[in-house]
Amino acid sequence: MEYLTDMAAKRAELTPGATAFVDHESGRSFSFCEINERATRLGNLLLGRGLAKGDRMAVLCHNHPDFFVLLFAAQKTGILLVPLNWRQPVAELQPILATSGAKLLFHDLAFVEIAEELAAATGLSLLPLGAEGRGGSALDRLLTGASPAAIGCGKVKASAPWYLLYTSGTTGLPKAVIQTAGMAYANMINYCQATGLSIGEKGVNFLPLFHTAGINLPTLPIFLNGGMSTVLRKFDPETVLDLVSAGNVTCFFGVPAIYQALALSPRIGKTNFSRVRSLGCGGAPVPKHLLSEFQERGVTICNGMGMTETGPTVFLMDKGHAPAKIGSVGKPQILTDVRLVDGDGGIVEGPGEGEVQFRGPNITPGYMDNKEATVATFTVDGWLKSGDIGRRDEDGYYYIVDRIKDMYISGGENVYPAEVEKVLVGHPAVLEAVVIGVPDAKWGEVGAAFLIVRPGEDLDTTTLADWCRKQLAPYKVPKSFTVVDDLPRTAAGKVRKNILKDDFLADNSLEKA
Repeated sequence: MEYLTDMAAKRAELTPGATAFVDHESGRSFSFCEINERATRLGNLLLGRGLAKGDRMAVLCHNHPDFFVLLFAAQKTGILLVPLNWRQPVAELQPILATSGAKLLFHDLAFVEIAEELAAATGLSLLPLGAEGRGGSALDRLLTGASPAAIGCGKVKASAPWYLLYTSGTTGLPKAVIQTAGMAYANMINYCQATGLSIGEKGVNFLPLFHTAGINLPTLPIFLNGGMSTVLRKFDPETVLDLVSAGNVTCFFGVPAIYQALALSPRIGKTNFSRVRSLGCGGAPVPKHLLSEFQERGVTICNGMGMTETGPTVFLMDKGHAPAKIGSVGKPQILTDVRLVDGDGGIVEGPGEGEVQFRGPNITPGYMDNKEATVATFTVDGWLKSGDIGRRDEDGYYYIVDRIKDMYISGGENVYPAEVEKVLVGHPAVLEAVVIGVPDAKWGEVGAAFLIVRPGEDLDTTTLADWCRKQLAPYKVPKSFTVVDDLPRTAAGKVRKNILKDDFLADNSLEKA
């Protein structure tokens, strides 16, 4: 379809008085009518300040319902929203702001100093968000007197840029991924098909809003279906368990680190998950032991896979087959075509292995103002290259083997770190494992493993090589094992292996010197 409906306006028309969002910190709730009115007033305010369709506005904030007011105001006006990663320092945010072309920056109280520093360096105007008080929120005060008159004709071009999400930068080179209304509706259909999400769902929003999962998994699908989301500033396992126990979560999505934190809570065994109909996971594979721990409590975590560039939902495992096909991300959902391409460029038919490539209405049109990156990411016949090696079994279920770029060659043999990591987390004392390929004078490359130890356990790393050899070919066994307290991560929970590798090489060059 060339045009779609204005999301906030249509939802307000259908269920005006129903609750769309609850701000957990303040306890304030927002109906669909209120969200639409706030977005309309904000859109008129922005247009009145001289911004126009195609201009950009940035936002730096923790999770708050007013983020979605900004998002819907952007849709109404055609002004592109640029969510910023609040985990990044000013030195990294400044060039992103410069390349984004943002003309103003919204921020909450948590980031006043950073926002002021960015404004001083870039000349951006600042506008406040959040902070509920006697006079309401900062946005309430900003919208006083703004016009509630409807903007436009209520139609939104499906392919028009709506907001920009910068890639997590595991390669160190963030790109602005264009997100559209068409992608959002396609994601909703894919997610609803996979989970059975329907009217009246209740979700909890805590994943960072500068990431596709924070917006789309499953908050925006819940909004479009007339459901309610409780918004937390940031993830807190005890608060999430409180909401689950109270029956205020029927649809849940997290990354493996989230499930790990919930599993480590002493309350996990006493929490009733019976009203949570779907639990999805993405960003990285869920360790087998973690899937099993939840399964023993009657809770099925369904692995999925998608990208910022895919809106993101492509794969999400079905509950019926999840216990039997541990490690699978399921089948491609209804609006997305998937193919596997081997190393010679041939299409893999039936069971087999190759690069996972995507096509469908949920796929981004490309990277904003970066034609070179867009061309490099798509095939000549229009398929998005994921950069992941995938395997399809005889039943049509997919497994993500590893990132192509993470594979290394040791003694002439291909080694996929994900396979080695899966073995390492099977050790009773290992909570999490990450393996990278590093240079070696004899073998070309060897594995270097970084491990987080399970709470209350002791780990003798000198025994790990022998332990691994019982389950892996010798060339796959890491040469070194390092215990760490934490790992550098993206907002999606993915480990930034490039940082680990840089640090490893720096440390080892210092030792040799």
